[in-house]
Amino acid sequence: MAAKNTQVLLANRPTGWVKESDFRIVETEIPAPGDGQVLIKNRFLSLDPYMRGRMNDQRSYAAKVELGQVMTGETVGEVIDSRNAKFHKGDMVAARAGWQQYALSDGGDLRKVDAELVPISTYLGVVGMPGVTAWIGINDIGQPKAGETVVVSAASGAVGSVAGQLAKTKDCRVVGIAGGQEKCDFVVKELGFDACIDHRAGNLQQALAAATPKGIDVYFENVGGPILDAVLARCNPFARIPLCGMVSQYNAVERYGVQNLMMAVGMRIKLQGFIVSDHLARWPEALKELTRGVRDGRIKYRETVTEGLQNAPRAFIGLLKGENFGKQLVKLA
Repeated sequence: MAAKNTQVLLANRPTGWVKESDFRIVETEIPAPGDGQVLIKNRFLSLDPYMRGRMNDQRSYAAKVELGQVMTGETVGEVIDSRNAKFHKGDMVAARAGWQQYALSDGGDLRKVDAELVPISTYLGVVGMPGVTAWIGINDIGQPKAGETVVVSAASGAVGSVAGQLAKTKDCRVVGIAGGQEKCDFVVKELGFDACIDHRAGNLQQALAAATPKGIDVYFENVGGPILDAVLARCNPFARIPLCGMVSQYNAVERYGVQNLMMAVGMRIKLQGFIVSDHLARWPEALKELTRGVRDGRIKYRETVTEGLQNAPRAFIGLLKGENFGKQLVKLA
């Protein structure tokens, strides 16, 4: 029997929490490349919190996924057929190929990757979009200085883990916030943060005050909700808050109302949202530094790998609930 292309489509627009029934898994014919195109067999699929927003029918910084369309997402895979002079059979590439086993590309969204330099999975994590997001948020927006205190939420995740390690290279005190003692132990013992707070343990404000005796100068925001409120209460004058994401609100029917936003006025806090795709000119420098850091062992990472594309919906729901540890990937058959 000829091979088929397995795809995961958006079946429904969720209200509140995503359900497995919001996706539909289908098999289609493997497409053939036309002039200027390449055919990619994907090896790994990246699952990221931003995908939840693409499932909604609302104004955003990027186009929504249409019903019946392949879910959006980044992959890394092998070129198995090419009619594009820039790419050859056997090339390994990072692509925006979506939740599917095989994909066509005109080459415009492809980035060649070196499987001998670092593991190919890392091109979707620490030396991919999440790592560059951390690099830009810390270096261009947070701009931590030696001796300052930097706090990072979702500190064991794909973005937060890199952000905190980069802040440590600036001679800062770095405090993570994560869900569960196991993740906090990893953040301190493996990643080298100075402290980590388990936000599920209760007493968040007291724990944050104890971990940041000199206040907070930079807060890398990934979570939002009550954690943002607790941090705002501890911010020093002229603190900087790169707003990367607010995963606690992505499935909320009623959004959390931030209560301490007035602190931003009195403390003259800078809160700046950013999208990594707005900073493409910075990617080469970021990727060079991150790749070197991974090769040298100075930047550490962790991955949660789910086997099989059919399990991607369940893994994605787990990601939004914080069940993953580090970067969430799906290994494709």
